[in-house]
Amino acid sequence: MMPLTMASAGETNMIRKVGGREETKKFLETLGFVVGGEVSVVNTINGNLIVNVKDSRVAISKEMANKIMI
Repeated sequence: MMPLTMASAGETNMIRKVGGREETKKFLETLGFVVGGEVSVVNTINGNLIVNVKDSRVAISKEMANKIMI
């Protein structure tokens, strides 16, 4: 298991765990980051990530991405 920040661009990964405080987890779940879901990194800009999750393109901060384990 590794944080989403370690994923290579273009590679599809399965979400294994979403960490952080309860409100952080709920926020990430509403964006589509749920255990068992697929996520792929589109691009990394200054450590922040643009990812594809649930047929949507989402930008998340490095701090948030570090709470998502793949």
